[in-house]
Amino acid sequence: MSTLRIDEQASKSEKTYRWIRERIIARDFNPGYRLVLGTIAKELGVSTVPVREAVRRLEAEGLVEFERNIGARVAMVDQSEYIDTMQTLGVLEGAATSLSLGRLTETDIARAESINEQMRALLDHFEPTVFTALNEKFHRALVHRCPNPHIADLVDRGWNRLSGLRSSTFSFVPERAPLSVAEHEEILALIRAQADPVEIEMAVRRHKWRTVEAYRSHEQNLTPDTPQ
Repeated sequence: MSTLRIDEQASKSEKTYRWIRERIIARDFNPGYRLVLGTIAKELGVSTVPVREAVRRLEAEGLVEFERNIGARVAMVDQSEYIDTMQTLGVLEGAATSLSLGRLTETDIARAESINEQMRALLDHFEPTVFTALNEKFHRALVHRCPNPHIADLVDRGWNRLSGLRSSTFSFVPERAPLSVAEHEEILALIRAQADPVEIEMAVRRHKWRTVEAYRSHEQNLTPDTPQ
């Protein structure tokens, strides 16, 4: 196979991957939605090969799962899986932020501050999905210079997995929004003060885990009491 043919195939696979992923995140394809390879291929005007490659890639990210006798479908939402993903992401983001410290530029920090101000501006007229998207951008701004490619990849996979599990955490715990903005400020202050990297790592981890606890408390409050 020529190099041109390989590049063309890779391009089709990437475009197909993005097309499916965007629809999963936007909830056009809801949890449990069956992904029929032939139908998607026809929709995009490609063969089933790039569709199969894209689906396998999304499976690795946890956004798609395979069920016997059914095939590929959008992964079902699992509360414990969401909590586990958030806790793991807290550990990974903390480490990635700490490792990025010596590489972050003034522009990087200023961008994170600007994003946090956008989040603050949303508090009066709250839009959970937009707020969540900005929250991801804030954290990505602080970890994108992580020199460890393995940790950086795991962080990216964590965010991708999270977006498939919940379109917006803040839809469930809106009271966390102003606290999240304040905690972002604290993290930025520590970075500007060149605090101990371990202190910054733990601040990022605690920030994520507080959201987990708020979500867990919310879910417990919704659970009816067990009859005595």
